[in-house]
Amino acid sequence: MDATFHETLATGLEALGLAPSVDDAARVRLERYADRLLVWNRKVNLTAITAPAEIAEKHLVDSLLLLPLLGSARTLLDVGAGAGLPGVPLACARPGLSVTCCDSVAKKVAFVKAVSAELGLDVRAVAVRAAGAPEAEKLPRCEAVVSRALADPGLWVPLGRHYLAPGGVLFAMLGRDADEAALRALGSAHGLELVGFDRFELPRSRAARAVARWQLRAGSR
Repeated sequence: MDATFHETLATGLEALGLAPSVDDAARVRLERYADRLLVWNRKVNLTAITAPAEIAEKHLVDSLLLLPLLGSARTLLDVGAGAGLPGVPLACARPGLSVTCCDSVAKKVAFVKAVSAELGLDVRAVAVRAAGAPEAEKLPRCEAVVSRALADPGLWVPLGRHYLAPGGVLFAMLGRDADEAALRALGSAHGLELVGFDRFELPRSRAARAVARWQLRAGSR
């Protein structure tokens, strides 16, 4: 990776307060992941983003926004993970996190399997389209559940809640137009309580990001 990759990654982590949580070994893993992503992408369509600086910010830093919000979660399910985003970068930064990535596109699942094995990550990849039936789909219920692919919370929240372990947190990765009151009401309609809402700005592109977090309300299933 070139100098712009390293500079953008370092600047992004520092600006968003993530630098202390991403040590040198994690940064090496993140660079190797990005390198393999570009190598595979020459033959398999994994990402439209190919400039190293953009990969650093829009894939890696963007994924790592979740890192301080995971709390003590030990398991994470990434639904519609594609090339493993955000699950693989999170596993790179937190080796003790057990990640399951699922996607319906076999070639993307193959990439996640290959890169995770190469980097020694605790990441399992499953070729399945998540439809809210974890047992039938052989997907785990996890302490953290997220999807970058399903950007519409109206679609994601009623689906994602089915994969929550007791006490687990459902994450939505959103953009500039995220509305906290609407997200609170949406969660409530599906037996969830909004327990966190954070806004961010990616320092290089100035792109706005927001992360919403819900937990199941007592008595909800």
